[in-house]
Amino acid sequence: MRERDYSGPDSRRVQQMFAGIAHRYDFLNHFLSLSVDRRWRNAAARKVRDLAGPTPPTCLDLCSGTGDLAIALQQHLQTQIIASDFCHPMLTRARGKFGRSAIRVVEADALDLPFPNTSFDAVTMAFGLRNLEDPYRGLCEINRVLKPHGAAVILEFSKPVLPVFDQIFDFYFRAILPCLGGVISGDSTAYQYLPDSVRRFPDQEHVLELLRRAEFAETGYKNLSGGIAALHWGFAHKSPPKLGGE
Repeated sequence: MRERDYSGPDSRRVQQMFAGIAHRYDFLNHFLSLSVDRRWRNAAARKVRDLAGPTPPTCLDLCSGTGDLAIALQQHLQTQIIASDFCHPMLTRARGKFGRSAIRVVEADALDLPFPNTSFDAVTMAFGLRNLEDPYRGLCEINRVLKPHGAAVILEFSKPVLPVFDQIFDFYFRAILPCLGGVISGDSTAYQYLPDSVRRFPDQEHVLELLRRAEFAETGYKNLSGGIAALHWGFAHKSPPKLGGE
């Protein structure tokens, strides 16, 4: 699937769905991934550290959910971090986990951020891009709020690159994960949405194309766990892109 053929889900549906599973979200993330998701988020935080250089960056974590990536960023960077999401129950869980840390919480839609242009040195997003109603617009917003040459680091489910591994992963996602997730969370719809959305989402190369369309430079990606997930990154163009532009 080409990136321009992908249309994201209805944002209101996504908001309601995550509100309904917020109370079990962390447990299910770690249980269903055998805690591999923790390693992926740590890899994303290390990538931000590597791209940012010696100066501690100001970071915005979008689609932050219950805040696991924001916490990893704080551990690796010891810097100013804002965790943002448009789902209030998820952010309520995040606030409880942040405790007295310096992480700020801002409830906001990733497609219409309340921050001025060129506000952040780095913007991260873990497992949120495919949930945006318009992923291209979301990347344009990231570009807008980044300082010139600021870094975007996107962690997302992707396409396994080993054929046998791909078949095993697909079976787990289609047959096992929705059943377990539905029983534990009490919401079978949410855990059927997960594999459906991952299957529909573009592969690694087409996410790079999407980043380039949004005028990010020096883009790249790294497969994690054989391509089950991938880290994508790019640097903000000096002039934020125009929505609808090619």
